[in-house]
Amino acid sequence: MDVLKLLDEIEDIIEGSSTIPFAGKVLVDKNEVLDVIREIRIKLPDEIKQAEWIKEERQRILAEAQNEADTIIDEVKLHIEEMVEQDEITKQAHERSEEIITKAQNNAKEIRIGAREYADGLLKEVENNLKSIIDTLERNRQELNGFK
Repeated sequence: MDVLKLLDEIEDIIEGSSTIPFAGKVLVDKNEVLDVIREIRIKLPDEIKQAEWIKEERQRILAEAQNEADTIIDEVKLHIEEMVEQDEITKQAHERSEEIITKAQNNAKEIRIGAREYADGLLKEVENNLKSIIDTLERNRQELNGFK
C-alpha cells in the first residue's frame, strides 16, 4: 500500500530531523512534510476504493461459496432420500417376491395333493372294475367247470 510507504517517509523525516535540546521538539522541513501529506491525500481515495473493492469481492466470493455449499447439501439430501426410497422399493419388492413364492409353493402343493387324490381315485375305480371283472371271470369259470 503506497499510503503506508508515505507514512514511513514522514516518520523517517521526523526521525532524521534536528532536535531542540531539552525541549523534546524536532525541527521539520515544513514543505517536505506537506508534500508527503498531499501525496497521501491523493493516494488515499484510491487505496480506500481498492480496499472496498477487495472487501466487496471477498463478500461476493463468500456468498458464492455459501450458495455452492447449500446446493451441494441439497443435492446430497435428495440423493439420500432417493437411496432411502430405492431401499424401501427394494424391500417392498423383496417382500412381494416372497409372497409370490409362498403362494406358488402352496399352489404347487395343492396341485400335487389334488393330482394324487385324482390318481388314487382313478386307481381305486380301476381296481373295483378289475375286481368286478375277476369276479365275473371266476363265475364264468365255475359255470364252465360245472358243465363238465
